[in-house]
Amino acid sequence: MSALAWVGGLAYFAWDWFKVAVTRRPPAGQTLIEAYRIGVQSLPVLLTISVFVGTNLALQGYNAFVPLGGQRLVGMFVAMAGVRELAPLIAAAMIAAKAGTEMASQIAVMRTREQIDALEVMAVNPYWYLVTPRLYAILAVMPALSLIAVFVTVCASYCVAVFQLGLNGPTFLEYARTSTHLRDILTGELKALVFAVIICFVSCYCGFRSEKGPEGVGKATNQAVVLSCILCVSFNYLVSQVLYG
Repeated sequence: MSALAWVGGLAYFAWDWFKVAVTRRPPAGQTLIEAYRIGVQSLPVLLTISVFVGTNLALQGYNAFVPLGGQRLVGMFVAMAGVRELAPLIAAAMIAAKAGTEMASQIAVMRTREQIDALEVMAVNPYWYLVTPRLYAILAVMPALSLIAVFVTVCASYCVAVFQLGLNGPTFLEYARTSTHLRDILTGELKALVFAVIICFVSCYCGFRSEKGPEGVGKATNQAVVLSCILCVSFNYLVSQVLYG
């Protein structure tokens, strides 16, 4: 399938979901279950990655600024990079790798077992039943996960900058505070919402159009995480270009 046909299929998939979503309330109980799976169960991985990204940011920023005598600017570098770019991307990558693959594999297995066809026979719209709770759940948790990633990244950077590199703690925090504005935080949250929509629709679409059998399930899962990450990085640039270009 060509890239243009795939994008067109995804657009039709989103439109079919939208037509039923505006006429029916989401299943609240299933939405809460999906929010727990996507948000809470992804926290350990997100926290681990955020810690090491933060420590690396402090170390690389310090090495870049020391020759210029500007090591006090490490706090500014960490805050701007973390809030505007890295935190939303970290959250998106972790959710795509964990929750996105789960969405694709679960729906692909249902396609293989003909459970989606059974839903249609029972007059249950599969788009409403399978996509709606996952979309609302990921929209609810992604902004929170992005903020958690920001906090952990900055804290880890602070620890490395102060206790390992010997920088002044209050100076680090002051530069981090003055270089970050409400607009930057809102931009990060906007990116998180965009990434949430991309991950959910791409993962569910790959699951719905999966071929039958174990090979089809594996292929759908792989496509979901690869395409989600590519689209998230691409839209990250577009949003940054619109807001900061």
